[in-house]
Amino acid sequence: MRQKQACLAQGVPSAEQRTEWLDRSIDLLCTHGDALCDAMSADFGHRSRNQSEFSDIAASIESLKFAKKHLQKWMRPDRRSAQFPLGLVGARATVHYQPKGVVGIISPWNFPVNLTFAPLAGVFAAGNRAMIKPSEFTEQTSALMAELFAKYYSDEEVAVVTGGPEVGAAFSGLAFDHMVFTGATSIGRHVMRAAAENLVPLTLELGGKSPVILGRTADVEKAATRIMAGKTLNCGQICLSPDYVLVPTEMHDDFVEAARKAVAAMYPNGLMNDDDYTSVVNERHFDRLQSYLDDARARGGEIIEINPAGDDFSAQAHHKMAPHVVTKVSEEMKVMQDEIFGPILPVKTYSEISEAVDYINQHARPLGLYYFGKDTTERDFVLGNTTSGGVTVNDVIFHVAQEELPFGGIGPSGMGAYHGKAGFLEFSHRKAVYTQPSTDILAILRPPYGDTFRRILKSRIRR
Repeated sequence: MRQKQACLAQGVPSAEQRTEWLDRSIDLLCTHGDALCDAMSADFGHRSRNQSEFSDIAASIESLKFAKKHLQKWMRPDRRSAQFPLGLVGARATVHYQPKGVVGIISPWNFPVNLTFAPLAGVFAAGNRAMIKPSEFTEQTSALMAELFAKYYSDEEVAVVTGGPEVGAAFSGLAFDHMVFTGATSIGRHVMRAAAENLVPLTLELGGKSPVILGRTADVEKAATRIMAGKTLNCGQICLSPDYVLVPTEMHDDFVEAARKAVAAMYPNGLMNDDDYTSVVNERHFDRLQSYLDDARARGGEIIEINPAGDDFSAQAHHKMAPHVVTKVSEEMKVMQDEIFGPILPVKTYSEISEAVDYINQHARPLGLYYFGKDTTERDFVLGNTTSGGVTVNDVIFHVAQEELPFGGIGPSGMGAYHGKAGFLEFSHRKAVYTQPSTDILAILRPPYGDTFRRILKSRIRR
């Protein structure tokens, strides 16, 4: 692999080289952001330009700038304490942060630019080179990124490989020094099996069913506004999208009505012709989401379409879909089993907060968890008794936008984390370096063992 040969030939990249790599990506996005937004909209049928500029272009630039600002500090070796009494006589213990080498990035279709450049910020900061396999579902965006990377980087620095599932399978079987995969849990299992053949360490960001708990002290209208803003962003096609809501029984009707009002306020001219409402990415996913509604209806669920202007979605050039709230849900419904990844929001009631927590804990650990409420004791109970990749309190999704916080999942929702320093550490080898003092105090630890050695040993074998 040419990139691995370049790593060996050129040695550890300096801070200046890493900064230059980051600057090139920043320039790429600033110069070609409009073209990338056009490509994403074409791939989706329609995608909100404001959303694309915010979530894919600006957010990526912020990640790259944050890494650029801090990388010199991150690169410094960490001084650690040498074992007593060795530190007293000059022994030194340090951790050095060494580039792993070549990092493979398999990026998804839902945020095709952001989920390429956000991990790339940590990859570059740690001094690595990258090979990228973007999604075949966003074909125009992937082709444009391949063209742009080729203009800004040599193949020895960044290489982009496009293609379908067969190419993806071959890519995941390469002997990378680290690999990042963002996508469905089912595909993540295949990637992990392929990586295991070469013992490639992985960062997996896999999503799942991220729950929302509405506490009794929550402001229902404010909570509904923030939840529906998260649910309609990218038409719900977000790994951290609120997947279902747990509400106190007596607050159920108020929440549903507040959700309806929130959508009407965000899209006052209707959804069909609103440029800020994104389409479902393709017919396959549109049909999948419709099948969830059909299944829920057949199993006794109540389906509430939130369509403020009464738009006719039956005849359209793209695949826009109105938000739907599903009530009277049961465990047999697909919307309560699968990650929805679309504008459908099941609402389930609970009586006591422990019931909501127990429900979450009976299911796979999610990528995100959201709690709304003013009761700090209840909030701490939820946080202390549930496990998720990350949490946003009194809103949804926002923890992913914090560069100071690690972003990643746990168990079925993923492994490893990146963003900010967490990304630098994820893509670095933390090499332990111990330097022995020149004094020969350690002679007593070598044969023939004497009384001094036995006294030292005895002093260490005690409670």
